[in-house]
Amino acid sequence: MDTGTHIVMGVALGGIATLDPAVQSDPALFNAVLVGTIVGSHAPDFDTVLKLKNNATYIRHHRGVTHSLPAVIMWGILISSIIHLFVPQVEFFYLWLWTAIAVILHVFVDIFNAYGTQAYRPFTNKWVAHGFINTFDPYIFILHIAGICVWALGANPGYTWLIIYSVIFLYYIKRYLDKREIVKKVKSYYPETEKIATSPTIKQNYWRVAITTKTKFYVGAVENGHIEIVDEFIKKPLPETEIMDKALTDKNISAFLSFSPVYRWEVNDYDDFTEVRFIDLRYRSKGYYPFVAVVQISDNMNIISSYTGWIFSEKKLQSKLYVEESPV
Repeated sequence: MDTGTHIVMGVALGGIATLDPAVQSDPALFNAVLVGTIVGSHAPDFDTVLKLKNNATYIRHHRGVTHSLPAVIMWGILISSIIHLFVPQVEFFYLWLWTAIAVILHVFVDIFNAYGTQAYRPFTNKWVAHGFINTFDPYIFILHIAGICVWALGANPGYTWLIIYSVIFLYYIKRYLDKREIVKKVKSYYPETEKIATSPTIKQNYWRVAITTKTKFYVGAVENGHIEIVDEFIKKPLPETEIMDKALTDKNISAFLSFSPVYRWEVNDYDDFTEVRFIDLRYRSKGYYPFVAVVQISDNMNIISSYTGWIFSEKKLQSKLYVEESPV
């Protein structure tokens, strides 16, 4: 989920914590728990700082090790221990418990969007992305804001948030059923389907889909249950060529491939260099595929420049290739 949603979830969990008699009876503990749930609800995304290094590092590691099983345990202990230094009189167990729940909730809700997480590390590096909740869902966010307002007006926080989260739970079920219906329809149209990547949007009735069959990729949109295919590409294995082997050694290409499960590739020859481009098919927007990885290789097989990330125009991409640091 986005940062704003994670933070309001932390506030909500602090409210639910008041149902715990230990938290309800101790104002100092409640304040410590509220800080813990807010910080804990955002902590796994502290890896955003990796953007300061470069996009390749960020893409390779974001929602990776910081969302893993060992990290979930570590975040809860670390955050609650730091808070406890400032309020040593409160019961550490309850502070740790609610902080740890906030961290777990963060990782849990992240697995339902199209981006996903590597939540099962260290057992597997597989990305878990169920793809039926948008990274920013206005309904979920608005429900949280409404809960905060009602709480501020004096309503019982525990019961207020229990009601709101019961509604959100039903909403998750509804979105899951929506996705299942889409998958069912796609498979009826394309019986040879191997994979279906679904990406919900802010609009409830509009989804993006990327379909992988044995021989082709199909990119489409689903609106009000109607599937429209807008692009199709022949599925081609990566060629065993010197230029492709060199491209695969680039850090930006490697980072892209570690993350993207549905992509196509193309090789374009120019006067002084060859460009290898990888294009993620899950995020088509306004006729453009914004998540890409590109490497430019000179005639003597040196990497000139490369880039991976979100780009919404060819002009912007070319400017990034010129200004990005050398990948070697």
